[in-house]
Amino acid sequence: MPKCPKSEKIEDALLWECPVGEVLAKPSDYKPSLIALTAHNWLLRISTATGKILEEVYLASYCKFRYLSWDTPQEVIAVKSAQNKNSAGARQAGIQPSVLLYLAVFHVLPFSLIGILEINKRIFGNVTDATLSHGILIVMYGSGLVRLYSFQAITEQFMQQKLDLGCACRWGGTTGTVGEAPFGIPCNIKITDIPPLLFEVSSLENAFQIGGHPWHYIITPNKKKQKGVFHICALKDNTLAKNGIQEMECCSLESDWIYFHPDASGRIVHVGPNQVKILKLSEIENNSSQHQISEDFVIWANRENKSENLFTVTASGRVVKKSVNLLDDDPEQETFKIVDYEDELDLLSVVAVTQIDAEGKAHLDFHCNEYGTLLKSIPLVESWDVTYSHEVYFDRDLVLHIEQKPNRVFSLYVYQMICDPGEEEEEEEAEEGILNRSCSKE
Repeated sequence: MPKCPKSEKIEDALLWECPVGEVLAKPSDYKPSLIALTAHNWLLRISTATGKILEEVYLASYCKFRYLSWDTPQEVIAVKSAQNKNSAGARQAGIQPSVLLYLAVFHVLPFSLIGILEINKRIFGNVTDATLSHGILIVMYGSGLVRLYSFQAITEQFMQQKLDLGCACRWGGTTGTVGEAPFGIPCNIKITDIPPLLFEVSSLENAFQIGGHPWHYIITPNKKKQKGVFHICALKDNTLAKNGIQEMECCSLESDWIYFHPDASGRIVHVGPNQVKILKLSEIENNSSQHQISEDFVIWANRENKSENLFTVTASGRVVKKSVNLLDDDPEQETFKIVDYEDELDLLSVVAVTQIDAEGKAHLDFHCNEYGTLLKSIPLVESWDVTYSHEVYFDRDLVLHIEQKPNRVFSLYVYQMICDPGEEEEEEEAEEGILNRSCSKE
């Protein structure tokens, strides 16, 4: 029986830590772990302390799984396959694959299987993508249409058979062990009829966010000239919030982005190349049925105002001065690339990058989540090539930097924050006082 190769290439990874007070079945479930997806469809749980593989699950051979994401942070993960593409022969014959992609869904505490769901075009129509978020199946179409369905209702109605990892299973005339190679995990959630629709909306490039108290959503009007303009609307009646049109005044090659703050405060994070804006969603005074958007605080990049003056002389000898401003995401200026939130420490983490000569340098800044005050800045040792894809995750005392180079070559850099035992006693009292003073509103 084939085993997971020891030198298997990692495709994607997530960090998982057990909450305090949780009672779990196995001692290894309490250990902080990396959930890693390999290039050959193995899902690994790796100890962050020793690098030892604690669990390994073979997903399937009928598709190529490629992406890992949290459905519900620290509770449920979703593993998404690459989209099925037509072969040249199938295209010539006019044959279209009915299944667009697969979603494998797992509980992490303890690590257990929920099921594998197929997204079928015969059911959903000409769908272009799908994902899971907070128990909602989000289905997207090329026209910009976004539709929402309850994943729980889908599993209850369409799960063909409950499967458990490590247990024997008979499926399609074949017997094997669920999660072991070569049997893997059969696709046990097959939708045979369109499920009840929760909500639908049209948005440019299918951009859609939902959150806030009460529920609101963020979209970009479905017109190309509206790119970079965000509308914040109430979910119950689609009314636009007061000051609910947000547009960041910046001139950059990369677009700004916006999302609901993951700290469940109902706030909104709007990130541009040189600023991180935290917005509040609140009731309008004397009108509890309507809500408004206001600024909570702004984190600014540390940069100088570099406008370059060019002088030209006309044929008559007159000197003409022309002012040329650099782009807001010019690589020679400090530019924000990634913003994340650590819930247990209640900190915002911001990755800022500056191109120095031919090499990019990055640092990770920790800000007070309540007021935005800068508490600490940590330089990353490795260089940061702005032409590569990067992900940075911060969880308690661990920082992970995943770099994707050409030809799907990945590098993983792991940082662990430690306290110098010799300095701990001397600095503990002073450091506590500094943090208490820093994380306060000025």
